[in-house]
Amino acid sequence: MRPPTVRSAGPMIGDGQPEQGPAAHGWVEDQVWTASRVATLIGRKFHVSYSVSGATRLIHRLGFSPQAPARRVAERDERAVTAWKEATGAEVKEPGRLAGATSASRTKPGSPADR
Repeated sequence: MRPPTVRSAGPMIGDGQPEQGPAAHGWVEDQVWTASRVATLIGRKFHVSYSVSGATRLIHRLGFSPQAPARRVAERDERAVTAWKEATGAEVKEPGRLAGATSASRTKPGSPADR
């Protein structure tokens, strides 16, 4: 019997490996699958060395796309955030541009229509 190959990683995906999450495979810091972690998991499962860029290409071939996690704290208090935005948000926000003729050119301060 032949050993499993990396080309047969499709069943690994259907096997529930990624759905178990990184914590089930020893990464407890966060619940994010990185290409490096996928390459390590492929190495553990198939006993082959796989580069990070190779793991990225394999992930794309299998139909997965990179996902950016939402940057929100679990303990976030929405009411406190809204109150802060109303009370001090306007103080820290920079003022916008003044209305009027503007130009990107340093030598021409306004457009010819304004002359």
